[in-house]
Amino acid sequence: MKKLFVIVALAGVASFALTSCGGSKKEEEKKEEGDAYSDYETAEPKAASADDLIKEGQALVDNSDCKTCHHPTNKIIGPAHAEVAKKYEFTKANVSMLAGKIIAGGAGNWGEIPMTAHPDLSQADAEKMAMYVLSLDGEKLKD
Repeated sequence: MKKLFVIVALAGVASFALTSCGGSKKEEEKKEEGDAYSDYETAEPKAASADDLIKEGQALVDNSDCKTCHHPTNKIIGPAHAEVAKKYEFTKANVSMLAGKIIAGGAGNWGEIPMTAHPDLSQADAEKMAMYVLSLDGEKLKD
């Protein structure tokens, strides 16, 4: 009985050893296959141009509640977007400032009626929206 137990145990150890060795070969093959691609460098993603950001901003404005109070050229409740573009120079500082106003809302700059806050907007998306608005007078982004 002891011999049978020893034989079964040895067979188990042998099968475990064979399985383990086979597994490591497969892992080595996978590593070698993966190494074939490590010789190539991946391209850096292209930075979005100002025109691309403006287009994204237009899509964000078109799909938001902005049109409830603003029109591109006509005053509704708030100023026309073109009026905003004429009032503010198209600079990074003004884009950031207007993005903050889009997110926080407020009143006083264009009359007594407050602009609704948009706290769910990210700073990046609000900046794209501001870029779109500031582009409406034909001005290009200044550094």
